[in-house]
This record gives sequence, structure tokens and C-alpha cells, in this order.
Amino acid sequence: MTAYENALHGEFSKTIHRKFTKAIEDYELLKRGDKVCVCVSGGKDSMLMALLFREYEKHGKTPIEVKYLVMDPGYSEENFALIKQNAARLEIPIETFSTEIFKHTETVKNNPCFLCAKMRRGHLYNKARELGCNKIALGHHFDDVIESILMGTVYGGQAQTMLPKLKAQNYAGMELIRPLYLIRESDITAWRDFCGLEFLQCACRVTKRDDGSKRKLIKRLIAELAKDNPQIEQNIFRSVCNVRLDRLISYKDLNGEIHTFLDGYDD
Repeated sequence: MTAYENALHGEFSKTIHRKFTKAIEDYELLKRGDKVCVCVSGGKDSMLMALLFREYEKHGKTPIEVKYLVMDPGYSEENFALIKQNAARLEIPIETFSTEIFKHTETVKNNPCFLCAKMRRGHLYNKARELGCNKIALGHHFDDVIESILMGTVYGGQAQTMLPKLKAQNYAGMELIRPLYLIRESDITAWRDFCGLEFLQCACRVTKRDDGSKRKLIKRLIAELAKDNPQIEQNIFRSVCNVRLDRLISYKDLNGEIHTFLDGYDD
């Protein structure tokens, strides 16, 4: 094992490695014979995920094959070089391909991040399918999940969140999985600092100038609430795990049909 893998089994066994395997087992993210495309953006989250998969590929319970894919959406030469340098340090055998996503999204005024994410996802699915993969793995962590819950409520007027896995709507036979689902961002940051690593922060000029983004506001709100209630993050997460349908005004079923509390109220 490398020193970076040793840290996952030592200092960060409980906070990272066990939660990675727990998510895989609890949410049935992997099956025997899966060919997984691990999508590496160059940030701390996806790089850690790649290292965890590298270790799992060698020692995990379920036999799988893994491809480590880096998509260049228009990074500067310095940023792309940093990604390759870190991959070499972590012994991640990455494959790369280029797109012009940044070029297309930098001039978009309304929801550039949504368009960027959609285009990234499409390119990744297509490339993963070319490589013969049936799953793509993204590096969303626990904090992303609970932030999405509040964002959906506050800005979207709906109760929902990121799921640990979902089937691709427009790519038959493909599935998206999120193996870092139970891992806190603060623990990923602690692992990065413990190992003395420096990863890509944010290479998007649009995001850099958008200091008032909704996600950043929600992140600050959660941090403020956590000062008085250390359980706030877990409670937000549990809110979508302990849903009482009989205590909702209305909800949609899997077919899109709306049900309300009035259904059968007088029966």
C-alpha cells in the first residue's frame, strides 16, 4: 500500500474508509462484474474517491473493473498539469479526454452551472459507454446531500435530495453512483491536509466570481445552525430518511400522480 492508502486504513479508517464501504454495502452500489468509470475532476473529493476505488479494486469484497477518467472541460495548462501530477502521486492510472464546455458556458447568464453540469454528465456518460462501463461514480459527499435537501426546500419548493444511485434516463443500461455519500467534507479536507496534498480548488471562472451562489449561502446557513445544534446535519439527512406520507399535505408517486391528505380522509 502507498502512504496515502495507509492513511485511509489508519488515521481515517473510521471517518472515510468505513463510510465508503458502508455506502457501497447499504445502498448496493456495486455488483460482481461491474465496470465502473470513476470520474476525476481534480478536486479533493474525486481524487479521494479514485484512491478509495483503487484500493477497493485490489482488496474489496466485490470483483469489479475500474476506469479512472479525467475530462478536461477547458482547464488551464497549469490546472491540468496539477491533476496529472496528483494522479501520479496517488498511483491512479487516469485516462483523459478534452471538451470545450467552459467555452460554451462562460457566456451564459442564466444558470451556467446547471448547463455545465448537464454537459459534463453527457460527455462522461458517452465516454464511459465507449470504455464499456455500466456505471459512473461521482464524488458528491454527505455535505452535498444535506445542502441539496435545503436548497430543494428553500429555492425549489419541494422535498428531495441527491440519491446514492440512480439509473440514467437517456443512457440505457447506465447507472450513476455516489460512493462518498456518507463521508463528511471536513474529513476529506482533514485527509488532504494530513497527507500534505494540494488539489484543484475551482477552475471555473464563472463560479469564482459568483460569491453569492445559493449553495454557498446554504452552506453558511447550515454551519451557523450547527453552532447551537451539533446534530443539525444528521437531522437534515434523517428528514428524507424518515418521511411520514400521512403527515404530508401532498406528494407525487412514481407515476407522477398527486396524492393528498384528503384521499380517504373521511373513510
